[in-house]
Amino acid sequence: MVERDAVVGHEKLHARPAALLVQRAKQFSSEMKLEKDGTTVNAKSPMGVMRLGAGRGDAVRVIAEGPDEEEAADALAAYVAGEGS
Repeated sequence: MVERDAVVGHEKLHARPAALLVQRAKQFSSEMKLEKDGTTVNAKSPMGVMRLGAGRGDAVRVIAEGPDEEEAADALAAYVAGEGS
């Protein structure tokens, strides 16, 4: 299991940013989760990502577990931070 901390660089992870995040997460075979303020959601679920209610400046933990966990965690943390969005 690999964990990466990121600060949200998007105005808010809603609709379009959430859909793009899920799209990126689904490129990896690892199980992926996002955690914010004690709430953990499936990073491959648009509704789960939106349920976090994460906005610019919020701390989010990316958790990946599986064969490509390092690459997956790095890619999702970078997207959450607003890099390559």
